[in-house]
Amino acid sequence: MDKVRFLMIGVGGMGREHIRRLLQVPEAEIAALADPSAAAVGQVKERFPELGDVPVYTDYREAISQANADAAVIVSPHSMHFEQGMACLSGGLHVLMEKPFVDGSENAERIIAHAASVNKHLAVAYQRHLMGPYMYIRDLIRSGELGEINYICAYQAQSWLKGTTGSWRQNPALSCGGQLNDSGSHLLDVVLWVSGLEPESVTAAIDNRGTQVDIDSAVTVRFQGGAIATFNVVGSASIGWHEDVSIHGDKGTVLYRNNTIYVAKEGQRNITEVTDELPASSDPNRDFVDLILGRVSEAAAPSSCGLRIARLTEAAWKSAANGSQVIRL
Repeated sequence: MDKVRFLMIGVGGMGREHIRRLLQVPEAEIAALADPSAAAVGQVKERFPELGDVPVYTDYREAISQANADAAVIVSPHSMHFEQGMACLSGGLHVLMEKPFVDGSENAERIIAHAASVNKHLAVAYQRHLMGPYMYIRDLIRSGELGEINYICAYQAQSWLKGTTGSWRQNPALSCGGQLNDSGSHLLDVVLWVSGLEPESVTAAIDNRGTQVDIDSAVTVRFQGGAIATFNVVGSASIGWHEDVSIHGDKGTVLYRNNTIYVAKEGQRNITEVTDELPASSDPNRDFVDLILGRVSEAAAPSSCGLRIARLTEAAWKSAANGSQVIRL
């Protein structure tokens, strides 16, 4: 195989971003678009005139059987991911799934087992695994220069409440959860990924701010080995976006501040900005093409990442619903 033919399931805003990335990969080709929204398809055809003759399907099942694709990218409302992913895998397609993977940990376990049974790749589009700053932090921790990790403080603020009002993202039947399950999913995932820590217990306080889904979440995680992390996911913020991650080890500290990194290594009492060249960034689409072509042995964010975040998110919801009860994982 020298070209990977992709079926796009869901071509709204994020779907168009995946299309943009794939069109920059020489070994990738868009074979078909599947979306019941004529308006969304029209926006794709207008923005990407090179896709003018690409077949369009309103039913993704027809697309799976007729498009002659090798892989699918699923960017539909969250509640649809499991059914669509299972159908794609059964139809012989590799699957790249937008976060937060599928609805719930039980479905995550089922689809992972199914992918293994049909020998197809299944990955999650957690792009921070391929961002230079976070790759640098992961390498720094793995090198041992920070020593044993004791404490992590992760913070994300976004005007998510206002920006998603009236959309499917605030409809639990489609979104399967709110900000913690949406943008916040990235924050949970990247902390677990860079640190290599395994959650042991979770406590949480959550406020829906008058909506049907979680908006503001304060989540505390105790890890195996004793490290603590606090996740502060603020969906009611007035600002467009801000993300901070502070990681403290017994030998050093690393701070991530919206793509800028500061470090204090052993013996240093003050932080200094990292000006070294960072690892080259990539994206989940290019990485998935490399995976299918055998250039890498594992996806940057394999399906196991989606499963562990599903478990952690469910535990946070359960804790908050029970008066911040400690939930063991």
